[in-house]
Amino acid sequence: MKTLIYIILLLPLYIVAQEQTSSEKFWKKLEIHCGKAYQGKITAGGVEGDGFTDEKLVMHVRSCETNTIRIPFFVGENKSRTWVLQMNADKIMSLKHDHRHEDGSEEKLTQYGGTSANEGLPNLQMFPADQHTSTILPAASTNIWWFTIDETSLTYNLRRIGSDRLFSLKFDLTKTIETPVAPWGSEN
Repeated sequence: MKTLIYIILLLPLYIVAQEQTSSEKFWKKLEIHCGKAYQGKITAGGVEGDGFTDEKLVMHVRSCETNTIRIPFFVGENKSRTWVLQMNADKIMSLKHDHRHEDGSEEKLTQYGGTSANEGLPNLQMFPADQHTSTILPAASTNIWWFTIDETSLTYNLRRIGSDRLFSLKFDLTKTIETPVAPWGSEN
């Protein structure tokens, strides 16, 4: 009888301990797309001459490890950009922008981004600029990046607080495209 009472008392605690955090739910939604590539479009902020407008925009959820997801983002023939999402032990996510030259070496302005202040939501993760970003790109000190995900799309967004700067990309998750070659600095 004592054993049954312990089980009845401890079972709710076990169930609560097993429940996923919002950031883990977001992570799982993104992991479903590992190995797949999708085409996107600019939905806000694109202007003529920005290097993005009128280019084919492709994201490839290339690598899904336990605590790291790497998503190369190609702009036309430019394969210099990779979004790197990481999950820390507290289930808080961070975003870094890994920028490479064609020979694979790091660009001067790379590894900028931020860490979420909390677990976020299952369909939304926000990343305010971190100290490294403020140091290498002072104008980006007030940047906030965020991703949204649902059954049909993933968006990547940038807002610079205190300015008109807003940039948004939307990728159609209902239509996979041919997997692209590796980004600069990686092997096929």
